[in-house]
Amino acid sequence: MIAITCGELPMRLKSTALAVAAALLSSMAAHAADIEAWAKPVDAKVLEWRRDFHEFPELGNREFRTSKRVAEHLRSLGLEVTTGVAHTGVIAILKGAKPGKRIALRADMDALPVTENSGLPFQSKQTAEFRGEKVGVMHACGHDSHTAILMGVAEAMARHKSDIAGEVLFIFQPAEEGPPDGETGGADQMLAEGIFKTFKPEAVFGLHVFSTLNAGQLGYRSGPLMAASDRFNIVVKGRQTHGSRPWGGVDPIVAAAEIVSSAQSIVSRRQNLTKQPVVLSFGAIKGGIRYNIIPDSVELIGTIRTFDDEMRAQVFKDLANVAEHVAAAHGATVVSKIPDTIGNPVTVNDPTLTAKVLPSLRKVAGKDVVEMTLTTGAEDFAYYAKEVPGFFFFVGATPKGQDPNTAPSNHSPQFFLDESALPLGTRALLQISLDYLAGAP
Repeated sequence: MIAITCGELPMRLKSTALAVAAALLSSMAAHAADIEAWAKPVDAKVLEWRRDFHEFPELGNREFRTSKRVAEHLRSLGLEVTTGVAHTGVIAILKGAKPGKRIALRADMDALPVTENSGLPFQSKQTAEFRGEKVGVMHACGHDSHTAILMGVAEAMARHKSDIAGEVLFIFQPAEEGPPDGETGGADQMLAEGIFKTFKPEAVFGLHVFSTLNAGQLGYRSGPLMAASDRFNIVVKGRQTHGSRPWGGVDPIVAAAEIVSSAQSIVSRRQNLTKQPVVLSFGAIKGGIRYNIIPDSVELIGTIRTFDDEMRAQVFKDLANVAEHVAAAHGATVVSKIPDTIGNPVTVNDPTLTAKVLPSLRKVAGKDVVEMTLTTGAEDFAYYAKEVPGFFFFVGATPKGQDPNTAPSNHSPQFFLDESALPLGTRALLQISLDYLAGAP
């Protein structure tokens, strides 16, 4: 037995603590170096993949070319690959050299019915049919970069799987923006087809490039992050008549215009906005074909964004009430679907998981990791996060020096991605994944 005097004990404890701290810092520095060594060899490929997907975008449930290229790449890495999940989805499983934790990483693949006006040399010239109309197709939300980043992460991990303890499920998901009318799709469809039944992860991670952050920044929030999203459809039915004698029919255009106007008071005058934010927006008004013909009907479609279930239900009720009674005041009727489809729930970052992975983000971006306010955009990543603890974060897309508040937003024809977001996103997702699998603090 070795005797330790009272004076020696604090010094020995201090010495031990310093040694532990030094070892931890050394381990963190080595791990940071490993991330760079893992990520750098795939950077050029991620850039090439992103530009290719950007030039040849595909709408939801129609990601045939994209999913084929993703599947071919994953197979080339020797992963267990399954295609045709939720129509065009692809999943793959990587098994590390040692047993350990299970995680899932998700990227979305679909584009939007937007005609691109970015001026990029690889600008999309693709077209498709959407709601019966010929439209341009564009990766106006950045899903091309999400797909490319996850392909890069998969390759980096496959190259070093002998250093990985645990298993990783890579999810390449179609139709995040919603499936075509009359079809199913997206995250809830992938889950319904059992991807978490055959492989149940302990945690799921995802990212999104975001115009409201500058390149070099990573954004996060613990708890509720993104809003629940619901779509509505209101058809105002009148009676056709000639434009020269409106008294001969019932004008659905005037009734529809007043519905749009009156609906603005639902949020501003009927919701307690000190509790949670609410958004109600009309996205399209369609009716009529000729300047002097008052049509039979007008269609209104739009979106509702909420963070509270009671407030969500009340907006549904109030909008239906406004539509019915305003139309009636004009002698018209309405057929309303509020909501039109099953919407996305609130995207919630598990607080315990957020606290665990926040140091990983800071290893990659340091002081450029910023806490976000509530975001009224929506994400069907929320479905995965309802099944297992989830963490979803943002990667800045707007070039440094440009005000992100005035930059073209996600979904804009001018949406522009600073491509430095690609290596940053790759490293952030790798760092989170490897730290979690290794059990790092």
